[in-house]
Amino acid sequence: MRRTPRETSESALRISRRGLILGGGQLAFAAVLALRMRHLQVDQADEFRLLAEENRINMRLIPPSRGRIFDRNGVVIAENEPTYRITLVREDAGDVEEVIKRLSMLVELDEDDLNRAQAEMKRTAPFFPVTVADRVSWEDISRVAVNAPALPGVTPEEGYSRVYPQHDTFAHVVGYVGPVSDRDLSRFEDPPPLLRIPRFQIGKVGVESKFEEELRGHAGAKRVEVNAVGRVMRELDRREGEAGADLQLTVDSDLQDYVKARLGPESASVVVMDLEKGDVLAIASAPSYDPNKFVRGISVKDYSELRDNDHRPLASKTVQDAYPPGSTFKMVTALAAMDAGVVAPDETVWCPGHMEVGSRRFHCWKRVGHGHMNLESALRESCDVYFYDLALKVGIENIAAMGRRLGLGEAHPLEMSAVTAGLMPDKAWKLRERGSAWVIGDSVNASIGQGFVLTSPLQLAVMSARIATGRSVTPRLVKSINGIETPSRGGDPLGLNESHLKQVRRGMYAVSNNRRGTAYRSRIIGEGYRMAGKTGTAQVLNRIVKNDAPWEERDHALFVNFAPYDAPQIAVSVVVEHGGGGSTAAAPIARDVTLQALYGGDPPLDAYPTGVRRQIQEQQERLAREREAREAERNSRA
Repeated sequence: MRRTPRETSESALRISRRGLILGGGQLAFAAVLALRMRHLQVDQADEFRLLAEENRINMRLIPPSRGRIFDRNGVVIAENEPTYRITLVREDAGDVEEVIKRLSMLVELDEDDLNRAQAEMKRTAPFFPVTVADRVSWEDISRVAVNAPALPGVTPEEGYSRVYPQHDTFAHVVGYVGPVSDRDLSRFEDPPPLLRIPRFQIGKVGVESKFEEELRGHAGAKRVEVNAVGRVMRELDRREGEAGADLQLTVDSDLQDYVKARLGPESASVVVMDLEKGDVLAIASAPSYDPNKFVRGISVKDYSELRDNDHRPLASKTVQDAYPPGSTFKMVTALAAMDAGVVAPDETVWCPGHMEVGSRRFHCWKRVGHGHMNLESALRESCDVYFYDLALKVGIENIAAMGRRLGLGEAHPLEMSAVTAGLMPDKAWKLRERGSAWVIGDSVNASIGQGFVLTSPLQLAVMSARIATGRSVTPRLVKSINGIETPSRGGDPLGLNESHLKQVRRGMYAVSNNRRGTAYRSRIIGEGYRMAGKTGTAQVLNRIVKNDAPWEERDHALFVNFAPYDAPQIAVSVVVEHGGGGSTAAAPIARDVTLQALYGGDPPLDAYPTGVRRQIQEQQERLAREREAREAERNSRA
């Protein structure tokens, strides 16, 4: 069919419009392509040049600052110090041996550190950095940085390391940190990446371990661009980490330092508790050790010296060790008997120096006997036969129940390592653990803190605190976390008969203040500061041992007390291993520590009996010189 001229004209117009639209689109596309090419070739030329040199982007964790630890007055116990280290990434290094050889020409490398690093490289992923030199100088870091092109995979880094400025004073309380080990990682189902940072430090024992998560903080991160040889070209962005929480403990550094000095070379322990909130003011084991040695990995020689020392400096004796409480347990037996209604305070028992129980004779420490004894005089002179008699009347079940009520036989929630529950035995325990029935002789032994009964120095301090207050005082070690105070542990009333408690307190007062008391020579005469206490001697061997026997065979010496008697503020327990008698070895230490705590420093000489003031003055001067020498040594190390 032939088109008309009009139709032909209209068709030509439509084709021209389509051509224009198509041509315009092609031109626009070409323009966009040209602009994009210009952007890539001109604007981003430097970036792509770096990429062409095999640069890549790395994500690196930034370790957070570990939370600090302070005493109750703000004195630093644990803090962080800046350190420099050199790390190596195996997959970036290529020939590791050659790189280490070049590095050793610039920095002195310790052979043990190198062996440790090489062993670590074999068991970790090739992209994880491994520390080959720790705590190097700034000059070493500078030399490595300048020679970075010749050291592929090697990176100089700045970090932080834990330091304990008080050295051995709080070793058993705060503990220490150390590099993350395989054993540490095995505790986690999916270990946090933070723990993979080279030589990252984690709490091993003590408060450092118990509050690891709070102290550790949260890691930051940074994106860095590195070239083909692993050299950092630039930092792209950074997100700082979150520092760990600061802890404030209840302990007093000055008092703790005094206690350590007062214990001297003894293998001993002391616990001082505040009675209002249960605060642990001092908790010291002697001898001690310097936790700074463990931070970077203690040497075999230093560790062997600590391990092989017969005074066991590594043991936290205050919470970890359990001893027969000896006569310090007699208050438990007395309260159990009065609570059961089987004895009155003025009721007397005849002590001829022994008691026959079945076919066995149980002796009193005073072989000629004490004569007629009531509750107060029996506590005052520590008559064993009086308490043997109570045991026959009251039975072990009542004694054990009272012991638990006073805090024995339980692991108190103190944030230290290996806190023992001790042992408060009863009939069910012996049948279960020993496979035999309880016999009356077991009750007789338990009544004076021997036999199966075991207590820690911490538990003895808690027992004294509860007798002094009538409340379920529980020890508190952490005062605040990041400025937020932890709950008081002053406790609720125990529900014990107040009259019975007064009778026991009166007997304890007589121990220290009556001329016939076993601790009279260690009394306090300062008005308003007098203490009430109880001596104890715990047998190590099942026979009488004289004080000239070998040290490890001698009896343990114990003393517990609270003060002031009229308005109790603190409770104290002292255990001197193999010290002999509680009255001669432990009571004088307890008196001196009690006065130091109450006065907040060296007490006036008139707080002591006249006959010992010259001796005390010489002791105070000697201890002051020793504390000054230790402080000077700490400052020199710092």
